[in-house]
Amino acid sequence: MVAESRRVEGSRRSAFALHGLVAASFVSGLGTAMAAVAVPWLVLEETGSAVATGVVGFAQLAPYVLLQATAGPLVDRVGPRRIVLAGTAAAAIAIGAVPVVIALGQDELSVLAALVAVAGGARGLADAATAPLLPALADAAKAPIERATGAYAAANRGSLLVGMPLGGVAVALVGAAGVLVVDAIAFLVAALLVATLVPAAGVRPSAPIGPLRVRAYAAELAEGMRFLRTDRLLLGIVTMVAATNLLDEALTSVFLPVWARDSAHSAAAFGLIGGALGLGALIGVLLGAWLGPRVPRWATYAICTVLSGAPPFFALAFSASVPAVVVVALACGALGGALNPIVGAVQFERIPPPLHARVLGAVKASAWIGIPFGSLAGGALTSALGLTPALLISGAAMLLTTLAPLLFPAWRGLDRPATASGGARQDAPGPT
Repeated sequence: MVAESRRVEGSRRSAFALHGLVAASFVSGLGTAMAAVAVPWLVLEETGSAVATGVVGFAQLAPYVLLQATAGPLVDRVGPRRIVLAGTAAAAIAIGAVPVVIALGQDELSVLAALVAVAGGARGLADAATAPLLPALADAAKAPIERATGAYAAANRGSLLVGMPLGGVAVALVGAAGVLVVDAIAFLVAALLVATLVPAAGVRPSAPIGPLRVRAYAAELAEGMRFLRTDRLLLGIVTMVAATNLLDEALTSVFLPVWARDSAHSAAAFGLIGGALGLGALIGVLLGAWLGPRVPRWATYAICTVLSGAPPFFALAFSASVPAVVVVALACGALGGALNPIVGAVQFERIPPPLHARVLGAVKASAWIGIPFGSLAGGALTSALGLTPALLISGAAMLLTTLAPLLFPAWRGLDRPATASGGARQDAPGPT
């Protein structure tokens, strides 16, 4: 009886820790979403240039992707909880420094780019460490992995829903620099939530790995990439998502703010459309988490991918109506949000737990590799051709890309396989 009581109490504590991680992800995502409105609007106000907006977006996202790719072995050694705390706190300091340098009159583009680069790199570290925390906490809480990944994705999507409209309204009320102060506070609160709600016990380094050496570190990074290359389904997901992420980044960091400035003449419209994407995505994630264990994964993924990708580009190209674009954004956000629980569950099923940090880092970095270039490409296309041609070209590219699950047989592996102990697929190839 005593043992059973302790087991139940331990499960409750684990569930509380999982909820704490989800809450911290929401608060951190809230700061990120508000910054996603404030930073490009600040650059547009200062320079009036779509190209400069793209350059600053590249400066923020390139370090994020680089550290996503290289942080896995560091997370294994130091422990994911410590990395989350350090990265989130560093992001707060860097983003909080932007209003300070603006107040001091040091608002050159290079200074702003340097600060957002530091913030992006710090967030990359924190996010690389968050993914390995999730399956361990879900397992301890006896929560199905689809539900846990769905809750985590819902927190991220929900923060977008709240953060982008709030950021747009706040920019109109207090200016972009004032919004960045709030962003810094949000990152600090997220770090505090992890420190107080996620216990250190059970989320320590995954193995007693030796001292950090460059050659060994590189070998561990290569192990993560090697596993990814040998799994055709994961490689296909990563390749397609890398292309769609590039196009989505061009949409959200360049096309949408330029459209809001030129057609709606309001930062609030930018935030409202971003919030519609977030609301739709939250609805989709929640439905995906609830229905995920019951629906066929491949059919759901293929249909939702095609219907969610290209329409926002065409809506901006052919309409100057904010309500019309909001409706399209809401619908496409819902369809796209339903993909997250599927992708998260497939990753955790196919990757052995000892490799989670380094393989998930490789997966996310590979999927995000095009995002920094999306800002640059969006700025260059808009500057060279104008907004409408840039939207049409990007929308056509998105449509072609999202046909991949219908064309290549490897995607049929999305449907549930038999599982081996430890959460990895029985037929998933291991690292070689």
